[in-house]
Amino acid sequence: MAAMFLGFLGAAAANPITPGHAVWSQMLIMFFLFLGMWFILIAPQRKRQKKHDEMVRNLKHGDHVLLSSGFYGEITNVRDDRFEVRISDNTVVGVHKSFVSAKL
Repeated sequence: MAAMFLGFLGAAAANPITPGHAVWSQMLIMFFLFLGMWFILIAPQRKRQKKHDEMVRNLKHGDHVLLSSGFYGEITNVRDDRFEVRISDNTVVGVHKSFVSAKL
């Protein structure tokens, strides 16, 4: 048993792992994990957000839209930060521009 323990110590002494080496390898792994998360999650979301912002910028009076609440309506007035949307004959609501889901 003692010979096996001394053999293990000899192998460990022949192949020392320095603390600096372990830190750099962990940092490299973290970098590649972050890079993978960027390409899987963050980049596609930014692309969708840019497309949505462009769609909202191009909306005008008379466009038919789908709101995030599920209502369909027609834009009757465009303001700086919101739209006025007619959702039925006598009902016009003001909604923030970010609540428009799609142009129909």
